[in-house]
Amino acid sequence: MNLQIARWGNSLALRIPADFVRRMGVKEGDSVEASLTAEGGLSLRPVSWDRRAFARELSLERDGQVLGTSVMEELRRGGAY
Repeated sequence: MNLQIARWGNSLALRIPADFVRRMGVKEGDSVEASLTAEGGLSLRPVSWDRRAFARELSLERDGQVLGTSVMEELRRGGAY
């Protein structure tokens, strides 16, 4: 997803989509930890990140995904991806 940076007073601001906010479990006024990745990216993490809540969210997402056919046999036969 591409996001646009906008001016907010003397600073720059980035709007975080509602779906991301929900998944992060943050709300207005919460604190987040920001860091730069080795690739030059920006990483945001809630200061009070709840690993169990995140694991539950991942579990719900995984349960909602339909599994396709395994590609292992094709890879064993020399298929390339």
